[in-house]
Amino acid sequence: MRAVLWDMDGTLVDSEKLWDEALQEFYRRHDREMSQELRNSTVGGSSDSVVAIIYADLGLAPDPVHMAQTADWMHDYVGELFETGLPWCAGAQEILDALTAAEVPMALVTNTRRDLTEKALNSIGRHYFSVSVCGDEVPSGKPAPDPYLRAAHLLGLDPGHCLAIEDSVTGTEAAEDAGCPVIVVPNEVAVPSSLRRRHVDSLRELSVADLRTVHAELDRHVRKAG
Repeated sequence: MRAVLWDMDGTLVDSEKLWDEALQEFYRRHDREMSQELRNSTVGGSSDSVVAIIYADLGLAPDPVHMAQTADWMHDYVGELFETGLPWCAGAQEILDALTAAEVPMALVTNTRRDLTEKALNSIGRHYFSVSVCGDEVPSGKPAPDPYLRAAHLLGLDPGHCLAIEDSVTGTEAAEDAGCPVIVVPNEVAVPSSLRRRHVDSLRELSVADLRTVHAELDRHVRKAG
């Protein structure tokens, strides 16, 4: 393990609730309430994919201009909430501090747009990350592997030498398809198991040594299966 690549929403910071607020407000403006099942299908998605899902559910015409305006509105809405401060996920700040002390490079890899990510970094602390990659900076966001491939490239590393930490099906698939072993932290939507993933109950239980051990074990499992 030569670097750790972090998802943001729901992994480092408990910001999914803020996206919930924006989505539910959009539904209220159309006299509807978003179902939990549909909300689950949007977790970890890019803004384009989320807007496409909600437009289809609401029966709105898929007009590209209107959809882009909706995506902008959602980011502005959540951006105002971000500026009030983001709550850490349990154990996240502690493991970031430990990795920094151990001089392990880290990247932030998120489907969130750059402008909103910059607001989040002001809250999280941009000093933790050597690089950051956003969903609007790659050809395709998660679940495509592009964000993770770009992060590894910017760090000058093979993706297989990078441990990704994710909470969603979408993000886990992206990291795994890029070639990264993945630690999966809990989310309301269960992430299936695979040889290249390790589920943990919380970031609280992890040390830098634990991360190195998990990376080595997952890498060994994949090599044996191959």
